[in-house]
Amino acid sequence: MSQQPIRICILGGGFAGLYTALRLSQFPWTETGKPDIVLVDQHDRFVFLPLLYELMTGELETWEIAPPFSELLAGTGVHFQQDTVTTINLDTQQVNLQSGLTLSYDRLVLALGGETPLTGVPGASEYALPFRTLADAYRLEERLRVLEAGEQDSIRVAIVGAGYSGVELACKLADRLGDRGRLRLVEKGEHVLRSSPAFNREAALRALSERQVWLDLETSVAAIGPHDISLNYKNTTDTLPVDLVLWTVGTRVPTVVQKLSLKTNANGQIVTHPTLQVVDHPEILALGDLAAVHDAAGQTVPSTAQVAIQQADYAAWNLWADLTQRPLLPFRYHPLGEMLTLGIDNATLTGLGLKLDGLPALLLRRLAYLYRLPSRQHQLRVGFNWITRPLADWLLSLSR
Repeated sequence: MSQQPIRICILGGGFAGLYTALRLSQFPWTETGKPDIVLVDQHDRFVFLPLLYELMTGELETWEIAPPFSELLAGTGVHFQQDTVTTINLDTQQVNLQSGLTLSYDRLVLALGGETPLTGVPGASEYALPFRTLADAYRLEERLRVLEAGEQDSIRVAIVGAGYSGVELACKLADRLGDRGRLRLVEKGEHVLRSSPAFNREAALRALSERQVWLDLETSVAAIGPHDISLNYKNTTDTLPVDLVLWTVGTRVPTVVQKLSLKTNANGQIVTHPTLQVVDHPEILALGDLAAVHDAAGQTVPSTAQVAIQQADYAAWNLWADLTQRPLLPFRYHPLGEMLTLGIDNATLTGLGLKLDGLPALLLRRLAYLYRLPSRQHQLRVGFNWITRPLADWLLSLSR
């Protein structure tokens, strides 16, 4: 009777999970030692989140930033299971799925990402829209189309949170809505992009000012209604009319992960060793938003796409090394800089000795993200489209 292959279950198909699966499939496994690799995600598509904002302005199409898992994993040997994780049993090493399927595992990768919490502020869960997933982008697109088809002179949008997502979303929507847009960015801190390099922060402030986005700094949200938002500034609360509220603040560990009896930090993130293995559970690796990771230098790493991609390389190596009796490597984070989109045909970039904004930053940002797309085939398709689309648009304009 042949022995069953070792199974590696990867839960979550974001940057951390998908890139771990793809990297694992590339290692030189022996025929007898090759594991069964299963990737589980509730959606059928991977989403390249840093480019999600371009959907709102029509700069990019869904297929470019959200290719199907079936396309990305074709020929890799990785099995994709579209399903929702309901429970994880650490004692029996089994994952229960909403469909009724149960997956046993020998190694487990927790990469389910995070959720945007809409609790704590009255009306937020009913009337505010998050912007984290492709489904969120579709809901926002639907709301914008209804508002744009209306007869009102102005479309009033409040965006809660002046971090990366809030600033990028504000600039994109300001460009889309044009003269009809009345946007305000609400931030409880004293600054926008408080953790960004000064160059990027200044570029963002210029972009927001040029687009007449109103900044409500040192301001908290007291309540959200169907057609208004109540803001508190220095103990004074004002209620303002609004057509749309977008919520970009905070990250919460998924409920299925919260229920696990694993060591966590104050934010509920799973504590790991520098090898990305969960404390007291070396058979489990935790990556991305749900993990509290200190790298080999002892520094706490941020929850960003570039961190998740780098973690995926180490996670794949350590899984392979563990199963082939090789030494594991502690994660070493190498900051590569920071890039933001600041409206149509505008961006800012700081890193690797460069400080750029405007068109040069836009081009480098696109090239960097093109390189980071998850498969060579998809890179070629998207790159070809990016090259030929301006030419096609130019030829179309000549024919009019």
